[in-house]
Amino acid sequence: MQEDDAAGQGGAGYNIRAVDRVCDVLDALQQQPATGMSLAALAEAVSLPKSSTLRYLSALEARNYVERDTEDGSYRLGLAFRPQRFDYHAALRDAVLPHLVKLRDRFEETMNFAVLDGIEVVHVEVVESERRVRLAASRGERACLHSTATGKVMAGQVPESRLRTILEQAGMPEFTADTITTVDGFLDEVKLTVERGWGIDDCENQPDGRCVAVPVDGLAVPAALSLSAPASRFASEDAQRVAHLLKKHMGPLMDAARDVPH
Repeated sequence: MQEDDAAGQGGAGYNIRAVDRVCDVLDALQQQPATGMSLAALAEAVSLPKSSTLRYLSALEARNYVERDTEDGSYRLGLAFRPQRFDYHAALRDAVLPHLVKLRDRFEETMNFAVLDGIEVVHVEVVESERRVRLAASRGERACLHSTATGKVMAGQVPESRLRTILEQAGMPEFTADTITTVDGFLDEVKLTVERGWGIDDCENQPDGRCVAVPVDGLAVPAALSLSAPASRFASEDAQRVAHLLKKHMGPLMDAARDVPH
């Protein structure tokens, strides 16, 4: 098989061939909607080397056109091709809202439930603290992976190849002096996040805000639960204690989210 995206094949002709290859990949996956296809089988079906096929899949996965089964490694069409994508988000919102309210009342700080949508974090639901001074995103608000606690947690739930594609497409803007702006630096932070089981935005998304997040596993998309508060009230040394408390009390929320059909 010939590497169709080798160096020296630039120009309009190559661009059209690349689009054709993407369509070939999607057409092949459409033929196997239930079981999906392994990388080897897919590469054979579209007559491409596995390395080239993987690059196309990584780009498609970053935009939710393709999803990878973390257990067997097979690929299938993703949420972007499912009409119920936003219905799923709405159903998640309804399922987790009462539990977010209970967690907000317990911790007296803003609670967020977020998922990975393409190359961004989207806040599916936010329950604001009732304190006069509070830190809160809005429902539906989007944010970057590299500067948020939820983003770091969700980054640990996707393959590194997809993560690199996301960072390349989204960029890594510097929001504060503490924002991580290099791919290697972020990958190190993600590794640490996975090892300890929680992530922190330590004044990296905005200078006066701190947030700690824990993963919500077992959903159709990478997801996370987080607590956010003004940095003056939420010290970085309290992050581990808060993360452990969130894990201790998030069981009902996780059960409700996992029960949402997708």
